Amino acid sequence: MPKMIFVNLPVTDLKRATAFYEAVGAVRNPQFSDETASCMVFSEAIFAMLLTHDKFRQFTPKPISDAKTSNQALFCLSADSRNEVDDIVGRAAAAGGAADPGPKDEYSFMYGRSFEDPDGHMWGVNWMDMAAFAAQSDMSNA
Repeated sequence: MPKMIFVNLPVTDLKRATAFYEAVGAVRNPQFSDETASCMVFSEAIFAMLLTHDKFRQFTPKPISDAKTSNQALFCLSADSRNEVDDIVGRAAAAGGAADPGPKDEYSFMYGRSFEDPDGHMWGVNWMDMAAFAAQSDMSNA
């Protein structure tokens, strides 16, 4: 069984957050969702658990930081193409998020943009041309 990652995010409005993540391509798994949590599936290995603040507090004694004013983590999803990067960021903005709160990454082998969800959690979306990256690496090692 492949390793899986579950990112747990505190959200102020569970319905709004669920709709936002559906808009950027995640699918809600009702088996692990209720009125306090939405399990959002990005792939067979990547899940975002959207938790109300009350639910999130059950897992940590630390205060919940405001993701709009401070960052403790940055998340990044891979994309299959430059167009998919632009599409995901565009859908995030249309669903109430902020497009490109961080600088764009644009190299010969990589393209990346970012978005912020309505609660301020920042996500990167990156595409990488592995063949071009390998060729560049081979040239730098010569």
